[in-house]
Amino acid sequence: MTVAHAPEFLAFTADPTPPLADNEIVDVVVIGAGPVGLACAMAAVRSGLTVRVIDKGCVVNTIFGYPINTTFFSTADRLEIGGVPFPSAAPKPTRREAMIYYRRAAVAYGLDIRQYELLIDVTGSDGDFTVETTKGQHKARKVVLATGYYDQPRRVNIPGEDLPQVSHYFSEGHPYSNLDVTVLGGKNSAVEAALELYRDGARVTMVMPELAFARTIKYWLLPDIENRIKSGEVKAYFGSKASRITPGAITVESPDGPVEVKADFVFALTGYEPNYPLIRKLGVTIDELSDGPLPRHNPATFESDRPGLYLAGVVAAGCRADSVFIEVAREHAHVIGRALAAALKPN
Repeated sequence: MTVAHAPEFLAFTADPTPPLADNEIVDVVVIGAGPVGLACAMAAVRSGLTVRVIDKGCVVNTIFGYPINTTFFSTADRLEIGGVPFPSAAPKPTRREAMIYYRRAAVAYGLDIRQYELLIDVTGSDGDFTVETTKGQHKARKVVLATGYYDQPRRVNIPGEDLPQVSHYFSEGHPYSNLDVTVLGGKNSAVEAALELYRDGARVTMVMPELAFARTIKYWLLPDIENRIKSGEVKAYFGSKASRITPGAITVESPDGPVEVKADFVFALTGYEPNYPLIRKLGVTIDELSDGPLPRHNPATFESDRPGLYLAGVVAAGCRADSVFIEVAREHAHVIGRALAAALKPN
């Protein structure tokens, strides 16, 4: 078992601030109880600020939604937040271990987390915000938006995408045994799904626009999927795109022309993006850059152009969200924590 002992946690001996009553103003409301949102809350607590976290789902709802058999690419120590050690049976933890860890880390800090509260709006101004949810209102001096992007699949925008046999999320392969399944996409999530489906008895076809797999595929997956394709156990169309989905089939535009592929189910695992409509609704400007949208913020503090509203994690990366992982985004929490402390507890 690997256990990392982080000095900052061992040095953290202050008792967490008891939760305030619902009608009392808190220093910070963090929207999103994922690893980055929790890390931001912990950084604020360490600075002596009062914090409340809200989420439309459960704690680390995104990780809960990952495929059941997920193993992280990062080692446990790189997934730690708040200096809380992450014990893991192997160097690279599983989805189950991560859910347990983040839940216990939140408890260690005594975080006031309100689960299953969907954000409606943030009104008011810097120093006097009202965060409206489906369960009421929360008053805060500052707000941190850390909603991630897993809830917003990047659509392929083809006819049939909304049919019931099409999904943008994959859980496990067992229900698809002895069925024809097509996986759209060529990154880690698509490769993992294709391999699990194959091993659970599905007849798998992959469709991807790239001419080859990226070298960013998890190193233990790349030779596996390449060998399955070479042997014919998994069919793959490289340099191809799906153009239409119908009950029982999918049309693939391949380099050799259109191909009709049998498909009882289709997994469109083509990535995710931040909730741009929500970000705009909250008053943040989104710049349309040559490579895609980017919410406007100060990179030195992660404060958006709406004063008092901070962006953490992938919501600050916009079109570059695919490059922001937990081990990178958790550093946002340190920066935001210092900025919040400087603004709310000046010397």
